[in-house]
Amino acid sequence: MPEDPDARLAALEERVAALEAALGAPAGADERAGQAGEVSYRGQVRLQEGAGPVSWSIGYDAAASLALPAGPVTEVLAALGHPVRLALVRRLLAGPAGTGELVAAAALSSTGQLYHHLRTLTAARLVEQDGRRYRVPASGVVPILVAVVAAADLGGALR
Repeated sequence: MPEDPDARLAALEERVAALEAALGAPAGADERAGQAGEVSYRGQVRLQEGAGPVSWSIGYDAAASLALPAGPVTEVLAALGHPVRLALVRRLLAGPAGTGELVAAAALSSTGQLYHHLRTLTAARLVEQDGRRYRVPASGVVPILVAVVAAADLGGALR
């Protein structure tokens, strides 16, 4: 990072623009902010003992959010919408786990049932396999928690 404050600010703005482009933020979202509004979320959590904090922050133009492709949105919501898969994700937010731990966490009677649900979670990119263990990718921790909290809010569980 350059020492000059103006150069540092310019470098940070370039990095933010590159991150927004990589995340699919619409071009010129900064300039349009306020026209339709912005939807955003952020978080910093440390759910696993010995692990560092996971941070995430995103803002997206409110009008553009209505035009997001339905496929990925419904795939994630459907994956989280099943009680067994939600139990698996909750367990994996506490740390990586093997099949035996996941079968127990979700009170399943077979690994076949487990693999059925893990296929759905991995297809939605909520869970990834690391060797013989499964985990929630660091980039998914805060978004998953936000989705759970938002669903609880909409369902009246936070009142």
